[in-house]
Amino acid sequence: MTTEMILVGLAGVLAAAAPVIFAVIGETISERAGVINLSMNGTILLSAMASFGVAVTTDNLLLGFLMGMFVGALVALVIAFGNITLRQSQVAIGFVLALICRDLSDFLGNPFVGQPGPRLPFAPIAGLADIPVIGTLFFRQDLMTYASYLFIILAWVFVYKTRPGLMLQGIGEKPAAAFVRGANVNRMRYFYTILGGAIIGLAGPTFSLSVKAGWKGTLSGLDGIGWIALAITIFGGWNPLRAAFGAYLFAFLQWLGLVLQPSLPGVPSQVLQVAPFPLMILTLLLVNIGNAEWVGRTLAALPEPTRRFIARGLRAMRASPPAALGVPFESE
Repeated sequence: MTTEMILVGLAGVLAAAAPVIFAVIGETISERAGVINLSMNGTILLSAMASFGVAVTTDNLLLGFLMGMFVGALVALVIAFGNITLRQSQVAIGFVLALICRDLSDFLGNPFVGQPGPRLPFAPIAGLADIPVIGTLFFRQDLMTYASYLFIILAWVFVYKTRPGLMLQGIGEKPAAAFVRGANVNRMRYFYTILGGAIIGLAGPTFSLSVKAGWKGTLSGLDGIGWIALAITIFGGWNPLRAAFGAYLFAFLQWLGLVLQPSLPGVPSQVLQVAPFPLMILTLLLVNIGNAEWVGRTLAALPEPTRRFIARGLRAMRASPPAALGVPFESE
């Protein structure tokens, strides 16, 4: 494999990670506000189908992407209403919606299965695309891949460097304190849940109108991505930068499976195709393993330099969810 082929492959990793990045950023925003959007897998499938259907029918890519965002926002609104207004379980509502949306995507998407449709064209950035290595990797992509870079930066700056972002953290960590400071907690939770859902909805059209243009029903390769995105959100510690790293790691492992397949003829192709999923679950376990008592006892028996080194690594990986995640807020 030549250097140019490797660079093109890694550029493909950045593009393939874009839908996952939109999903994890949308989920991060929603969970930062204290609301779990467990419908993400079904939302991505339904938004992918609906956006492709609209793009094929109207021959307009922009309308397709807007439809994806609308689907994501609508599903998130149902979750917000069920939890915030009706005080029902976020987990139960989200899980049921995940199943409903998945089945709806199969049923409503039947007329579009296998149909040719529009695809987002590549848009190399003049000047930057010609830079050796970096240009090939980052600047010979389509608009949604560029948008995924931008979303990572904007989400991090918003959450950690702006006053509304600090308030967002407040309603997810200590909603009562935010309420005392004048925040309308439930209204803000509605807003950020719907906003997060709209961003999650972008993952669908980014897949069906860009990464793998078209709709193939259950063979589209999308089913399960939403659950992985949920795991990556936890792995990312509800931090957009760290979550983006998890998305890129997942896409890289998928690409690596394809690259290694010719070198491992004795290994069934299905094993390499599904390998990224258990590897991400293992990574998720490592994130939280430092909280276990037996880990502390094991570390105590190690030599001091080794213990400190491992402890620093575990602390760096450790992640804690927002304290009020999944807990309804009542002002009285």
